[in-house]
Parts: sequence; C-alpha cells; structure tokens
Amino acid sequence: MKIFLDTNVLISAYTARGISADLVRHILAEHDLVTGEVNLEELRRVLTNQFHAPADVVEAVVSALRAGIIAPRPAEPSAIPVRDPDDRWVLASAIESGADMLVTGDQDLLAVANVSPISIMNPRGCWERLRAGT
Repeated sequence: MKIFLDTNVLISAYTARGISADLVRHILAEHDLVTGEVNLEELRRVLTNQFHAPADVVEAVVSALRAGIIAPRPAEPSAIPVRDPDDRWVLASAIESGADMLVTGDQDLLAVANVSPISIMNPRGCWERLRAGT
C-alpha cells in the first residue's frame, strides 16, 4: 500500500515517541512511504525554525525520506475546498502520487475526507487499519 504522510505526522515521528513514530517504522517495513516536495519544504522549515534542529540533522531526515517516494510539487492545488489553502497543495500531492491513503493530523484535511478521491485518516486510524490488515 502507498501511504502519503503529511508534514505533521513526519514531525511527530521524528521529534517524539508515539503512534506517528511507530507508524513510520511500520510503513517503512511493510508499505511504501510517500510524501511530497511541498511537505519536505515545510518539514525543513518547521524542524529548523520551531525545533531549532541543526542543519545536518534536518538534511539527514530529508535524505532518509527521499529514499521513499516523493511526489513533485503539483502544477495546481486540489480543487477540493479545504479551509487552509496550503493544504490544497498537500492534497493535490497525495492524489497525484497515486497514494492509497493520506495520513494527517490536520483537521482541515480530515474534514474533507468524505469528498476526497483517496482515503484520509489520522495516524491512529491508519495504525488500526494497517494492523487489522484491511
């Protein structure tokens, strides 16, 4: 399964122990981890500016993620109305990547799950779905 991870899930996975870190390890072992250039830009910015991570650590994280599938920046944002316009770029990246699922903690993206052409769920929901084998 191709699973697209939003920036907030990646941040959680790399900065704390918990469900997101467990989820990333599971996806790397048994599925295809996907993210987008849009997300990598945000990841760099947040790790540097909010977490004050050293540049070499930030680049190590980005390099590790580049071993997976990276969706290029879409030509245009998703047409699905998402409250935060930046999230429309994330959604477009996930859709264009051919991912089966977008995993996010972002409430604006979760709010459009019922109209999205791909499944959108939070990390806990994804974990439970993967563990159940569905």
